[in-house]
Amino acid sequence: MSPEPSNPSLEALPGHLYVVSTPIGNLADLTGRARAILGSADIVACEDTRTTGALLARLGIRKELVSYHEHNEAEAAERLAESIAAGRSVALATDAGTPGMSDPGFRVVRACRRRGLPVVPVPGPVAFAAVLSASGLPTNGFLFAGFLPPKSSARLAFLGSHRDFGYTIALYESCHRIAKALDDIVASLGPDRVVCVAKEVSKVHETFWVGPAGAVRDQVTGASLKGEFTLLVAPSDYRL
Repeated sequence: MSPEPSNPSLEALPGHLYVVSTPIGNLADLTGRARAILGSADIVACEDTRTTGALLARLGIRKELVSYHEHNEAEAAERLAESIAAGRSVALATDAGTPGMSDPGFRVVRACRRRGLPVVPVPGPVAFAAVLSASGLPTNGFLFAGFLPPKSSARLAFLGSHRDFGYTIALYESCHRIAKALDDIVASLGPDRVVCVAKEVSKVHETFWVGPAGAVRDQVTGASLKGEFTLLVAPSDYRL
C-alpha cells in the first residue's frame, strides 16, 4: 500500500504527485490550494504546455513544464514516476478540469501507486459533475462514459445496450458530433427520453438545454455549435 500523504501545508512535498484540477472555463474557479501547489511543485506535467503555460503566466508562476498527453502518456508516466521516486514533486494538470476524467492522468497515477509513491488529489472542477448538479436529472447514481464513439453504428450500439440503464448517463461530445449524437439518441431511445445538453459550462456563453430528446435536438441544432458539450441521458422512466 502507498503511504498516507501528510501535507497540512500548501507546499508541494518532495516525492509526491499532485493531481491538480484547473478551471473548465472561469479562472476564478481555481482554488487557492491548486494555485499554491502549481507554484511550489518542482515540475508541472500538463496536457498542452501552451495552455497550462498561459494559465501559469496569468498567475505569475514560472515552472518547468513537461508535456504529458495521450500520445506520449505511457512513456511520460514512467519518467515522471522516476522523478517523483528521486524526490521531486510533480503537479499534474490537464487543459481544463480534473486529470484522469476523460483526460490523461491514469497512467502516471498507476505508475506511482505501483511504486508506493504518495498521490495527492487537489480537487476542483469536473465538467460532467457541474452539469449533473444543475441539470435537474437524477443524481442518486450515474455512469460517466466519456466520449461517445465517433461512428453512428457504434453510438447506436452503445445507446441500445444502455436503453434500460437505471441511472443517468454522463457523456462528453464534440461540437462536430453533438447534432449527430442527438439524432442517434432520438433514433435509439425515442424522442421523449429526457436529456440535458450543456455548452461552455462556466464560460460567457454557458447554455443548458433540458427536456425531451426530440425537442432538445431541434433547439441545439438551431443554435451555435461552437464550444464544448456535456450530454446527460436520464433513465427511461424519468420525466421532468
